[in-house]
Amino acid sequence: MAGRRDQLEVSPNLWAGVGLVRGGAGTALVGDPQQVADRMKEYIDLGIDRFILSGYPHLEECYRFAELVFPLLPLKATTGKPKGSRNAVAFGEVIANAVVPALRQTSQS
Repeated sequence: MAGRRDQLEVSPNLWAGVGLVRGGAGTALVGDPQQVADRMKEYIDLGIDRFILSGYPHLEECYRFAELVFPLLPLKATTGKPKGSRNAVAFGEVIANAVVPALRQTSQS
């Protein structure tokens, strides 16, 4: 089983073995706070400006992420909600719309 887990890292800090520990499909950013922030910055540089994040247990992981990873990300506060957004979806998940990643300028821009 250990060999199988090792083969499920599909790129740096991106683990595809979520289905081994809970139902459903998915991938997970794994690593220390700096590694997770670095991977998220790479996605931001590609133009991704929204992430669906989850952790276990949910509330505690939200606090850990906010305290440890948010300070490492290029976040900017927005004024009001993005057009067409809402704060909760049908299943009760809360969507944070008050802070969005600021796109970093690269030398190719």
